[in-house]
Parts: sequence; C-alpha cells; structure tokens
Amino acid sequence: MFYTCGPNEAMVVSGCLRSPPVMIAGGRVFVLPCFQKIQRISLNILTLSVKSEKVYTRRGVPISVTGIAQMKIQGQNKEMLAAACQMFMGKSEGEIAQIALETLEGHQRAIIAHLTVEEIYRDRKKFSEEVFKVASSDLFNMGISVVSYTLKDVHDDQDYLHSLGKSRTAQVQKDARIGEAQFKRDAVIREAHAKQEKISAQHVNEIQMAMAQRDYELKKASYDIEVNTKKAESEMAYQLQVAKTKQLIEEEKMQVQVVERSQQIMLQQQEITRKEKELEAKVKKPAEATRYQIEKLAEAQRAQLIMEAEAEAESIRIKGDAEAFAVEAKGRAEAEQMAKKAEAFQQYKEGAMVDMLLEQLPLMAEEISRPLAQAQKITMISSGGTEVGAAKLTGEVLDIMTRLPATVEKLTGVNISQVRQPNQRCVTA
Repeated sequence: MFYTCGPNEAMVVSGCLRSPPVMIAGGRVFVLPCFQKIQRISLNILTLSVKSEKVYTRRGVPISVTGIAQMKIQGQNKEMLAAACQMFMGKSEGEIAQIALETLEGHQRAIIAHLTVEEIYRDRKKFSEEVFKVASSDLFNMGISVVSYTLKDVHDDQDYLHSLGKSRTAQVQKDARIGEAQFKRDAVIREAHAKQEKISAQHVNEIQMAMAQRDYELKKASYDIEVNTKKAESEMAYQLQVAKTKQLIEEEKMQVQVVERSQQIMLQQQEITRKEKELEAKVKKPAEATRYQIEKLAEAQRAQLIMEAEAEAESIRIKGDAEAFAVEAKGRAEAEQMAKKAEAFQQYKEGAMVDMLLEQLPLMAEEISRPLAQAQKITMISSGGTEVGAAKLTGEVLDIMTRLPATVEKLTGVNISQVRQPNQRCVTA
C-alpha cells in the first residue's frame, strides 16, 4: 500500500527489506502490510514559554525570567531526523515540547546564575544569544533545531530593579551626556577616518580593478588566439575529413551503380532471350502459320475476285453494247422523227407552228386559271356597270386567251388568224 504525508510530518518505515529504516519527510512510500511498519513524527514548529522563577544571580539577587523559544524537528537533515526518531518516536507533540522545555529551562537557569541582574537587564540580546547557543548544542543531539529564542520579561519581588533604576538613572543620565559628547566627538573623528579610508580604499580598488582588467584582457587575448587557432585547425580537419568521407561515399556509390548496372544488363539480356523464345513460341510460329493461311486465302480470294471481275466486265460489256445499240436505235428514231418534223415544218411552215400553238392553248389556259382555282376565298366589288360573279372570272380568262394571237404575232411574226393550211382557206382561233 502507498502512504503519503505532508511537508509538516515525516514517515519511518521499518521491517522486512527496510534495514535500516527508511525515513521520508513530506512524500510517499510503499509499505508491505504485515511485513513492514510505518510510523509518523510531527515536524511542526513548537512555541515554548520558558519560565525561570526566583533564580539567584551571581550576586545572590533572586529574579524571575521569561523567554519565548521556537523550535522544531529538522526533516531535511537526515542525521537530526534519525536522532529525533530514536528519541521521540511514538511521543506526542506535547511530550516532545515538554522535554525540550525542560532542557531550555535548565540552560536558562544556568546562564542566569552566571550573570548579574545588571548584565541580564542591560544586555538582553547577549543573554538571549548565550541561552540560544548553549541550548542549541544539546537539542541538536536530540534532533531538535532551535529556530529562535527571545527574552520576554525580567522582574523581581525585592524591587531591586526599581532601586537600581533610580541610582542608575542619574548615573546613566550623566554618563549619557558624557557619552553623547564623546560619541559625537568620536563620531566626527571616525567619520573623517572613514572618509579617508573610503577614498584610499576606492583608489586601491580602482587600481586593482584596472590591473585585474588588464590581466583579464591579456589572458583573454592569448586564450582567444589559442582557441581560434585550435578552432581553425579543427574546422580544417573536419572539412578535410568531410571531403574524404564524401569521396569515399561517392566511390562506393559508383561501385554500387556499376554492380547494379551490370546486374541490370544481365537481367535485360536474360529478359530479351526469354522474350525472343516466348515470341518465337507464341508469336512467330503461329504468325507463320497464320501468314501461310492468309496468303492461301488471299490467293483464293484474288482468283475469285479476278473471275468475278472478268464476269462482271463481260456482263458490263454486253450490257453496254446493248445500251449503245438501244441508244443508237433511239437516236436514229428520234433523228428520223426530227427529220420528218423538219420536213413537215418545211412543208407547212406557219401552219405547223399554228398547229403547235393551238395544241398548247389548253395548257396555257390551265396555267392562267390555276391561281384562281387554288384561291379559297374571292371578294369582288362592283361599281354597278359591269357583271359580277363567276361569269366575270370566266370572261377575264377568255379575255386573256383572246390576247394570245397578238402576243404570238409579236414574238414569232405569225398571224394565227391569217394562216392558211392546205385544202383550207384559213385557220381561225
């Protein structure tokens, strides 16, 4: 189990595997139950009121003295902590305080017996220092450190201090005035000596500082030269070593690259050989068989195409001959027809032309009336003096047709109404 303690106490673990016992001040420790034992001791500060009643001084005057002491067990000092554990382990703070109080009171009584009332009353600081010094040595052996000791009160039941005060007051006042004058005189003298000594010491100090600074600068310059020399040598050696190392590394890299390149070449050669064999087995031989098959098929197709082309050419030639004969026959027929028409035109001339125009008149009338036939709605407005309706439309068409002979005459110079045909007097429209 883990046990912890604050900064104001200490733990002591003893038992199995703990020889000598382990002392922990303000921390934690692991303890084996049933095999090890843990004890605690307080490190709190103890305030003691040390009273010495009616103690006779060196001149036999009984006085009572009261002092205040602060003490504690030192946890940081292992020797004092060990001594305190040996003497006070298992005791309470009150019991430890009582032991320390009795020790301090005994020393306080012993110091009072060696001094006079005047010495105790007049120089309390000296008395406190003597008690502190004597008590600290004994309590140190117990592991207790005396933090402070102060004389709190000095009194007596015989009015010795009061009587001593009256006679001493006048003497003290006298001595005080004399002492004040002497003190002022001595103070002025001491101040002058002090100033002189201060100036002398200041000059000496400045001289020593200048000498020290000079020695420091000289030594520093020599040290700097030596350090810079060593540093330059070290840097040059380092750079040389770095260059050598880089050169070795580059050589090793080149060797590695050469070995790698040789291995790559060998692998590539092996791979080329393998691929050649693989191509020969998988591609070349099947390709040769396929090529032979394709060549035979191509020869067969070429022979077939040649035969088909020859047949088609023969068919086209025969067909062309037939078409040429038909065209030639048609041309001869059309030529004969045109010759006959020419002969007819030559024979009849104007009559033939009139005959052709008369054949075209119905077609012309149809083309003229086509827009009217396609109209969905016709609106006619009459002024009252002309016909209205379908008769008007028919009359318009007939009027256009009656104008055709004049138009034909203008175009061809033939007057249809004056043309005579064989065995007829004239042709009328």
